[in-house]
Amino acid sequence: MGIGERITPSAAIRFRKLMQTGPMRRSIDDYPFEESDYPPDYEGDELTPISWAVGISDDYADAEPRVMLTVEEVGRPGQGLVGHLSPDIARRLRAAIRDALAEIGEEPGR
Repeated sequence: MGIGERITPSAAIRFRKLMQTGPMRRSIDDYPFEESDYPPDYEGDELTPISWAVGISDDYADAEPRVMLTVEEVGRPGQGLVGHLSPDIARRLRAAIRDALAEIGEEPGR
């Protein structure tokens, strides 16, 4: 914030909560790659084994909670990509996965 800018009441509440409890960071789910994840008869150099993790965090300057999506190549920890997704973008990703499942004839689940 610049000098003379006003903080919104909701931002002030989030800031006070952050100061009282500290930043939120929590792991929700993760999946380490398994050899059985490869399709049958794959060529070893055609596919990259990955692991993924989903978490939440609000330790940003605006203290807004975001969904964190991490994708890493197996055997290269700390060198993956981390997306910090707003709720709208996280919902868009969820919808895309649901639509992809429907396209291949699978139940999209919850």
